[in-house]
Amino acid sequence: MLTAVRELAFEDLPVNPLGAGEVRIRTLYSGISAGTELSQYRGTSPFMSRQWDATNRVFRESGTPSWSFPVRNLGYEEAGEIVKTGSAVSRVKVGDRVFGTWGHQTMHVMAEGDAADRLIPARADPRIGIFSHIGAVALNGAHDARIRMGDLVVVFGLGVPGQIVLQAARASGATVIGVDPVASRRAMAEKLGADRTLDPAAAPISDVIKAETGGRGADSCIEVSGAPAALAEAMRTVAYASRVVAMGFFQGEARGLHLGDEFHHNRIELISSQISGVAPDASHSRSLLQ
Repeated sequence: MLTAVRELAFEDLPVNPLGAGEVRIRTLYSGISAGTELSQYRGTSPFMSRQWDATNRVFRESGTPSWSFPVRNLGYEEAGEIVKTGSAVSRVKVGDRVFGTWGHQTMHVMAEGDAADRLIPARADPRIGIFSHIGAVALNGAHDARIRMGDLVVVFGLGVPGQIVLQAARASGATVIGVDPVASRRAMAEKLGADRTLDPAAAPISDVIKAETGGRGADSCIEVSGAPAALAEAMRTVAYASRVVAMGFFQGEARGLHLGDEFHHNRIELISSQISGVAPDASHSRSLLQ
């Protein structure tokens, strides 16, 4: 749990009794959210300084902040192994591996039906289980970019979310260019299928893309880093009347965004995309776990 800004502590919890239709899971891997959890750790999440009005879906300056220390709701991308089953369990067995959301804790009790719906294939690396949420985020980003076969898509930010986003964009039929100042991230992106990568420190990305497209620009840009400067450059890089998808978790004021410049004059469409909700184009589909 978080006891204060940048202060982590461990807490001993009682072991929950196992019901007849339940299984006990030992956590193997637990993913850390680059947005929700790191903003809690740094104390920059808006939930920790303002109150979220769930009815009107706005943050209020007045009132008690929605989240406060100690923060115990950490962790929502886990993979584990069943170590014990209840007396009535028949659909899963000890040794089966499952994914789910149960927080950064060593043990968890889950209903048999939920475990059966979340089985990880026996031959698969169990670490894939922690990508259940980030995979959905990446897919939403690709849907929100409205990618068409042959589009040129530029992905800004090649951390873990960005690496998955570029693969989703590539699978959607796009030519994908990845942007990141870190050489190892660029190398990983090329290994995972990026057509090429660019270092933003070498030259303005907008100049490079505009020069290579005869002044047109990219068909869409997906910003995943949460850096205002990257969002500003994405709006300079995209073509006239095209779309920029803002997937990064921007905290505080987004300094350096001049909305009277390219955003206004190039008729740019800016859309937020993240895990809370489903891209409209996919809203007719049922959840895989539904």
